[in-house]
Amino acid sequence: MTRPVALAPSILNADWTRLAEQVGEAEAAGVDWISLDVMDGSFVPPITFGAQMASAVRSLTKLPIEAHLMVDHPEDHIGDFIAAGVNCVTIHIETTRHPHRLLQQIADHGVEAGVTLNPGTPLSKIEAVAPICDRVQIMSVNPGWGGQQFIPESLSRIRQARAMLDACGRISSPVAVDGGVNESTIAAIVEAGASWLVAGSAIYNDRETVSEAVRRLRRALERANSSAPARRKP
Repeated sequence: MTRPVALAPSILNADWTRLAEQVGEAEAAGVDWISLDVMDGSFVPPITFGAQMASAVRSLTKLPIEAHLMVDHPEDHIGDFIAAGVNCVTIHIETTRHPHRLLQQIADHGVEAGVTLNPGTPLSKIEAVAPICDRVQIMSVNPGWGGQQFIPESLSRIRQARAMLDACGRISSPVAVDGGVNESTIAAIVEAGASWLVAGSAIYNDRETVSEAVRRLRRALERANSSAPARRKP
């Protein structure tokens, strides 16, 4: 099954002094989502922002917004982000003893429910909740900072996640990848089965405009697709 690839720039790497411009540039460049990396200084060392930022970004764009909650006790914050207007809330399986309840709570509000795993967390941890997930996200770096290098072992985890979703009937639910997505890694990531990609420093950087960065990523995908061997028909 060929799935369209969605690009979701993370504003963690954007220039916050001109956030409206940076979000607008991403939308004009044809990205599909905006991703908000919410960090609490506990589950991960840095502290970023809360639901007020989600509300501000909501006012800046018509694009769907994902809130990636890298926080302890996500149940204390889900309602605030939904009220702020996000279209997806993604929780970490490591942060709650009640993932099924939280994912169902998110879905009951008409918002997409996602679950994320850190690089050291076995995929078996999400097997019981995969049937109710709108997306499974593989962290391909250790969460906390932008600009890290992609962990190569993540490719096999992407394949496992794709197989898990397919096996439980969630064929249309994407495997998402967050961390180290760039021109050099994007083709292998998509080939492994991912179709929803968070890109931070590959889109927001001081080397090029947002539009140029998005075009570069799309071109890398096109080159990979054109050079891939044709599949034999059964």
